[in-house]
Formats: sequence, structure tokens, C-alpha cells
Amino acid sequence: MYTTRFLDLPPLAAAAGTVRLPGSKSISNRVLLLAGLSEGITEVHALLDSDDTQVMLAALQQLGCVLERDGGVLRVTGLGGRLGVHDAQLFLGNAGTAMRPLAAALALLAATQGGDFRLSGVPRMHERPIGDLVDALRQLGCTIDYTGNDGYPPLRLRGTAGGRLSTAKAIRVRGDVSSQFLTALLLALPLVAKDSHIAIEVDGELISKPYVEITLNLLARFGIVVQREGWQRFTIPAGSTYRSPGRVHVEGDASSASYFVALGAIAAVDAPVRIEGVGTDSIQGDIRFIEAARAMGAEVSGGPGCLEVRRGTWPLRAITLDCNHIPDAAMTLAVMALFVQGTTRLTNIASWRVKETDRIAAMAAELRKLGATVDEGADFIAVTPPAQLTPAAIHTYDDHRVAMCFSLAAFAGVPVRILDPKCVAKTFPDYFEALFDLVRTPVEAIPVITVDGPTASGKGTLASAVAKALGYHFLDSGAVYRATALSAMRIGVAAGDEAALARIAATLPLHFVGGDAHLGDQNVADALRAEDVGAMASKVSAWPAVREALRQLQLSFRRLPGLVADGRDMGTVIFPGADLKVFLTASAATRAERRHKQLISKGISSNIATLRADLEARDERDRNRSVAPLKPAEDALLLDNSELTVEASMAQVLQAWEQRRPFA
Repeated sequence: MYTTRFLDLPPLAAAAGTVRLPGSKSISNRVLLLAGLSEGITEVHALLDSDDTQVMLAALQQLGCVLERDGGVLRVTGLGGRLGVHDAQLFLGNAGTAMRPLAAALALLAATQGGDFRLSGVPRMHERPIGDLVDALRQLGCTIDYTGNDGYPPLRLRGTAGGRLSTAKAIRVRGDVSSQFLTALLLALPLVAKDSHIAIEVDGELISKPYVEITLNLLARFGIVVQREGWQRFTIPAGSTYRSPGRVHVEGDASSASYFVALGAIAAVDAPVRIEGVGTDSIQGDIRFIEAARAMGAEVSGGPGCLEVRRGTWPLRAITLDCNHIPDAAMTLAVMALFVQGTTRLTNIASWRVKETDRIAAMAAELRKLGATVDEGADFIAVTPPAQLTPAAIHTYDDHRVAMCFSLAAFAGVPVRILDPKCVAKTFPDYFEALFDLVRTPVEAIPVITVDGPTASGKGTLASAVAKALGYHFLDSGAVYRATALSAMRIGVAAGDEAALARIAATLPLHFVGGDAHLGDQNVADALRAEDVGAMASKVSAWPAVREALRQLQLSFRRLPGLVADGRDMGTVIFPGADLKVFLTASAATRAERRHKQLISKGISSNIATLRADLEARDERDRNRSVAPLKPAEDALLLDNSELTVEASMAQVLQAWEQRRPFA
């Protein structure tokens, strides 16, 4: 998962391949709560691992549920409808799928079994309305206090053991703000429907009906068959008791599938994008996104558990669509609208206003940054693309869906910056990795930063820090030559045997795992740092045949989203067209002192004078070799770090990088 402050996407060209979706958030948190309320053990397979499910799991543990993991299976030992803990303070992040149903369930359990529960979340959660649910629960006789602003979390739920609820009359709840209020009641009321049935009547038109369908489907799997009269009245039968189905498999997330369906519609030209984990048999309403994608021109086929998508009509067709049935996935259509001729109008999306952010306002603001003309209203958005998009830094509002759908804008021929990419952890922590596995783009479009310099100048440390800050791949070219030297030393090849050294380099089984260098299956990170290996590498690197043999290996590190490469000729020979070239210098005295401290810290004795003499000899050898002599590129940023910390050096490099980026 990318945890950087921002992630730059270069212009992207095409896509093909297979993606396996994470589990559905909507199904995962409903299943977890139902398993937690049921008696017995429920095995949950393919559960989504995300921020939202983590807060639900933490809450269930606090309430006394036993959770046991066995590989990819989670075993939940439920409470059987009885509170194991009567006093708890639960933090639920920004997970509406945890806050709303837990508030309902705990309000009912506290009112009948006694308890005192405080529910809170992140600041945005405290701006998301819950008043309609609280009003419905108060009709039953639940004691619920707002501890912040009326109508919004945080909440305090209280009650005494033996309390009775008023269930004779139908409970009324608004359905035109969020379907989660109705879902929360449907999930919680079976806990208290022992002696009589309980009816719920919906005021206003129910939005997001497919999410209620998911709730009803899962309730039936746990033994609760709700009687429904259209979308206005729902009845929980008397004698309802949660019964574990024993095993539940969580479908892939259909909302997340929308990004890859759109990807196929936009960029799958030569081969399809295959989506596994959700298919045409899905119980999720957002699977109907494929109908909208087809209407815009995509070629979509599929079956149980899978979809395949190709580009069809191009440019895509503008559509006007009532999106009440796909409220989350519809956001992706707003970005697909950048690839049409004409205006795309999405209506009946008032629920966007009360999600993780005000999604209508957020989408409008970010689409305008890209140059689109946007008209917005209380429950609609209309998007007309510009002739040419403008590069933009996309503010994500701590909203996972904003980050994921705007990543597709990079296919419009401009770079796009996604601010706070880690927000995708809410539902799809590895989204960007999955995207990059499918994407194809010309190698010259992938940004490269080079950091060259003499031995012990700190170039590797600096380059690694810059790569981490940007979320880019890192190439330690010195490790490539040291690995060649180490391999030669192990089999007794002399430093003067150019042909033999080149043969070793051509078949070098070098790869990096977690930043450590491996030769085959052996971690050689420590061995490569030995002084004799470094000295051998300096001699080995002077041979033209060795350098040519290792050239392709180094070039292969240029992968999305970008590369930071350190060495002695990265900016002059290997990546002469790099977007930013840095040449790092430091005096021989400073470098010798740094190396001395490094060796002493590892318990290796050393002499500063000897180290300095050795460094100066290497410098002379590197500067005067016939092939790729050590020198700064003509357009390199010269940076003397003799008196600078790594952090200060990195700040200067990142500042220079920002000056070269096109984002306002």
C-alpha cells in the first residue's frame, strides 16, 4: 500500500491482464456483525482486509466476540444475542457500515439487557447524519444521547437490564437520506423480535435499494426471513433468532470492480481486462454498473465470479442516467465522462452528499481542475470534457473512491497527482499496485530521478529516501556491480578477466526483496557491504563488457509509477533522459569519516586515513576509466552534502522535483 503524501501517475496508455478483487465492504461488515450476533461459530472466507473491517473487528472483540484466524479464514464465535460486555467505548473511524448498525444493535441490547456504550469516529464521521436512525430507535424506547452535535455522532447508548421496548406500532424511518438507516434496523431488530413481529415503515422514497437487497439476502442466510411489501414496509417475524450458516464466502467488491470495468472500457484495446471475484451472479447492486459501462460503449462479458471488459465504442458515448441503483459505482461514471463527446448527466445521487465527503462537491471541484465543465445540483452532476485535459493534483478528501476513480484520468494523456493515496485502505489497500499490474505505458513516459556521485557520498541513502517519499521503485546500481563482484570472488574469477566477468553479469540472478539484495534465494545485503567486495566492484565496473551486460538489468527497474536510481553513471549513460539528475558530492575527508563510523557501528575495526586513501584511489580510478567515467551530467543538480543531513538533502531534491512537475 502506498503511504506517501502523494502519488504521481504519468500518462497511461493501455491495459490488459487479470485483477483479483478484495472482498466487498458492504458484505464483509454485514457478515461480521451478523456472525457476532449469532450463536455458534461462523467461518468467514475472503473477508475484506481494510480500515472499515478493522474497526468492526476491533468493536466485536471489545464486545466479547472471539475472533480466530486460520490462513484466509476468520472464525467468529458469536454472542448469541447476549451482551458479554455492558460498558464500552468504541471508535469506528469513518465506517458508516460499522457506526449505523452497531448503534442500532447496541441501543436495543442496552435497553433490554443493560449497558452503557459510547460510539465515536473520525471528525468526518461526526459530520455524517445519524439523526433519522436515532429517531427511529427512540420510538422503541431506546435511550440515546448526542454527545456532540444533535443529529450526528458521537453517541451514548444507555439502558437497564429488564427494560421493555415498544414494538406494537410500526417503526418509521426516513429512506431518502441513506439506506444504511433502514439496514441498521433490519440487522438489529431480530435481537428483540422474540415474542412478536416488528414492522418498519419507510418515509419517502428509499434510495440505494440494492444495498438493502444485500442486507435482506444476508439476513436470510443467518435465519431471518424478512417479509417485504414493496420498498415501504418490512416485517421482522416473531421468534426471530440468528442462526450461523456455518460458513460464508464474501464476494469481491462490485463497487471496486467499477474502476476496472472503466479501465477496460477506456484502455483494453488489444486484450481484455479480466476481473475475478465478482460476476454477473453477484448479490451486490453495483454489479449493474456494467449496464452503464455498456451504454457508454464498453464490451463486457462475464459469468459467475468473473467479468471481462474491452474497449468498444471510442470515444465513449455520453449518457444520462438515474444512478439510484449504483450510488457508489456511479462516481466512476463521472470520470469516464472525461472520455466522451458531449455531456454525461448523473441524477438521483443525493446520497453522495452524506458519504465519506460531500461527493458531488468533491467530484465537481476535481473534475474542474482537469478542465472539465461541470454543472452540479442537490442530486445531480453533469460533466462535459475539455478538448485537452490539464494536469492536476487531485485532492481526495480522505475518500477512497475519489482517489480510485480519478486515477483513470491519467489515461487522457496527462499526468495526474493523487494526494493522500493511502485513503484507499478503507476498502482496497492494494488498489494502486493492482492498477500498475494491468497498465501499459511507453517506458519513456515513466519518470526517472538519478542520483550519481562518488563512493561513500551517501547517494544510496539519499536515493532510497527520495524513492520512499515518492512511492517510486529504487535501483541501487552499486549493488548490481557489487553482486557481480561477489559472485566472481566466490568462484575465483579475477578482476582482470573481462570475458568471465561479463558472463557472470549476463546471468546474474539478482533481485530485491524488501530493499535487500538477493542472489537467487540468498540474502546478500550484508555481504555486498564488505570493503573487499566494494573494492572489487570498482575494478569490475571499469570493463565495457560488464557494463553492457548489466545495462538491460538496470533498465528493467524503470517501472510504474517511477524510478529513483543511484550510481556513478545513472544520469550520463543508463538514463540520460532522466527527468531530474542529481550529482551528490562530499569531501574525501567527510566520506572517510562517515564510512569509519558505519564500520565501527558494526564492530568492524577501521582506520580513517586508510579509508580516505582508498576512497581517493577509487575516485581517481572512476574518473579516469575509459567507459562511463564518473562525472556529473551537464544538466545535473550539483549537491554538496558535506554539511547536510539526509533529510536536508532530500528536501532539496524534492523541491527541485516539484519545480519540474506540471501540477499547479
